[in-house]
Amino acid sequence: MEEFHKVRRLPPYVFEQVNRLKASARSRGADIIDLGMGNPDLPTPKAIVDKLCEVVRDPRTHRYSSSRGIPGLRRAQANYYARRFGVKLNPDTQVVATLGSKEGFANMAQAITAPGDVILCPNPTYPIHAFGFIMSGGVIRSLQVEPDDGFIPAVERGIRHSIPKPLALILNYPSNPTALVASLDFYKDVVAFAKKNDIIILSDLAYSEIYFDGNPPPSVLQVPGAMDICVEFTSMSKTFSMPGWRMGFAVGNERLIAALTRVKSYLDYGAFTPIQVAAAHALNGDGSDIEEVREVYHKRRDVMVDSFGRAGWTIPAPAASMFAWAPIPEQFRHLGSLEFSKLLIEHADVAVAPGVGFGEHGDDYVRVALVENEHRIRQAARNIKRFLASTAKQPNNVVPLAARR
Repeated sequence: MEEFHKVRRLPPYVFEQVNRLKASARSRGADIIDLGMGNPDLPTPKAIVDKLCEVVRDPRTHRYSSSRGIPGLRRAQANYYARRFGVKLNPDTQVVATLGSKEGFANMAQAITAPGDVILCPNPTYPIHAFGFIMSGGVIRSLQVEPDDGFIPAVERGIRHSIPKPLALILNYPSNPTALVASLDFYKDVVAFAKKNDIIILSDLAYSEIYFDGNPPPSVLQVPGAMDICVEFTSMSKTFSMPGWRMGFAVGNERLIAALTRVKSYLDYGAFTPIQVAAAHALNGDGSDIEEVREVYHKRRDVMVDSFGRAGWTIPAPAASMFAWAPIPEQFRHLGSLEFSKLLIEHADVAVAPGVGFGEHGDDYVRVALVENEHRIRQAARNIKRFLASTAKQPNNVVPLAARR
C-alpha cells in the first residue's frame, strides 16, 4: 500500500535502527549504557513535584485548561525573561505555553508555512527544525555553518539560490547536537541581516541554562529590534529535569505568537492545569534548582571528556548543553555514524546517537548524551577502551552489521 504524502516526505528514522539494536541486545541480557537519547535521568526537583501534588487535589483543575497557557504561567515566563535576559515581554500577547519546544516548533511551522516556502536551516540540527516545516509543505535549504564570520555569507548564498525568497531562518544556540554557543554580537549581525532581507528568525533556546564556562548564553531577543521579526522557543525539560511533563514556551513577535496561538487553539487544550501551576512555581523560584542541574551536567561532562580521552577517544569538551559532539575515531570514520553507532552497541555495550540523524553533514560524528551518572560514564569508557584495543589487534574481526546481512 502506498505511503501517505506527508509520511512519504520523511526519511527513514535512523535513531529507530539504533533503538531496535539496543532493545535486542538488552533482551539477550546485555547491560547497555545508553548515552543516545537526550532523556534527562535527574528527578524533577521536589518542590515542583510537591506543588503539582497540591494543586491536583483540587478537582477544579481537572477540567480543560488553556491552550495558550494559564495567565500565571505566562506571567512567570515573562518575569523569567526579564530577570535572565533583561527582555520585556507582554504575557498576554508575546508569550504562549507549548507542549515542549518540539511541539511549539511543529505548530509554528503549521501556522506560517505555505506549500513551497523556503526555510534556511542549519545542518546538522535537531530534526524538528527541518521536518516540522517539511511536514507543513515547506522546502529546507540546509546551511552547514557555525556561529562565526562564515554564517552571514552562507545565509547570503542560501538567499541567492532560493526561489522563492526564504521565509524564515532557524537558529539553535546552544546547539543540539553540536553544543556550539552564539554570542550577542553574532545575534546582532544576524538580526540586522534578517531585517534587511525581510526574513523571520525562529530561535531554539532549549539549553540556555545548561552551560559550563561561566558565560550564560544570550537570547536573540536581547538585540534591539529583534522583537520585530523573532520568536524564541524554550523548554523546561532540561532546565528543571521535567522532560515527561511536556512544558515549553514560545515568546517574541506578537503577530507570529498570535498565529501560533490560533493554530494551537484548534489542536489542543494545553497542558494539564496542575502541570502549568507547578511550572510557574519552578520559574518563580530562586534559581537554586537550575544551579544544581547545571553542576551535575558539568561534572558528567568533565568525567566523560577525561575518561573517554584516556580510553583513546578524544572528544572536545562542550561549552554548553547536555551533549558532546564527538568525532568518530579515524579508523571507523569511513563507516559513517550509523554503522559506528551499531558497532558500539554490539562490541562495547554503549549506545550513542548517530550524527547522520541530525543531517547528512553530521555523518562524521556521534552525539553523546550526559544522561548516565559518573560511574556509568566511566564504565562506558572502559568498555570503549577494550573495544578500541581489540580492533587495533584484530581489525578484520570488527565488521559493520550491514555487511553481514
